[in-house]
Amino acid sequence: MADTSRITPVAAPAPLMGPVTLLRVAIILTVLAVWEFLSHSGWLYRDVVPSLIAIGHAIFDLLAHGEYYFNLAVTAGEVGAALAIGGGLGLVVGIVLGVNRFLAKAFESYLYYLGPTPKIIFFPIMIMWFGVGPGSKIALGTLSCFFPVALSAAAGMRQIDKVLIRVGNSFRATTAQMVFKIYLPAMRHPIINGVRLGLGVALIGTLLAETKLSNKGIGFLIINAYSTFDMPRMYAMLIVLFILSIGANAIVGRLGGLDSIKRS
Repeated sequence: MADTSRITPVAAPAPLMGPVTLLRVAIILTVLAVWEFLSHSGWLYRDVVPSLIAIGHAIFDLLAHGEYYFNLAVTAGEVGAALAIGGGLGLVVGIVLGVNRFLAKAFESYLYYLGPTPKIIFFPIMIMWFGVGPGSKIALGTLSCFFPVALSAAAGMRQIDKVLIRVGNSFRATTAQMVFKIYLPAMRHPIINGVRLGLGVALIGTLLAETKLSNKGIGFLIINAYSTFDMPRMYAMLIVLFILSIGANAIVGRLGGLDSIKRS
């Protein structure tokens, strides 16, 4: 008689898509179906909701011309500069506020009050200070990016294990060594979250500035398509920009290891 005690059960094959993925796909397909229905229903003014085929042709035409890539490079450069300046200043301010309780009590409340303020109201000031060129757009993006990074860094500083700080002090580490050896590694996740938020608001601030006063950049192209009522082209640029923003956000998350933590 055969010994069946050593036979290992065969695991059932894993489903191709889990329930969460199926729900996401269902939502996307539903949105596309509703959009296509509205485009053919005649309920809205002509071309306000163009068909998916028209938007697809507009996306292909957009990506086939070098003009779009030039303007994309302009906007990417402005957003990158704003993120570097605003994020760097926010990181420094956040660390200082996290270390010094007196300064935190004196100034951190201003960050909470000014953070939610729409930064576009400062754009006239930016124009007077930096002119109508890229400087005013970078300045508005910098102002938008500064607050989430500073607040995230300050909150991250307070979450650092006190044992790590005592170890650094016991080894008589310098301020620079404390920052680069203890503070930054210990608060990596709050910083990455702040950078992800800062990237989003820097992009919004830069695009808003480009729609108000500019002759180049993605914001300029979007408002120009809107002004000429080229709705398929406008939606095409918004879709491509949305996809690029998701990709940039995912890259920042992977650099901080947040996406792998969520999946685990």
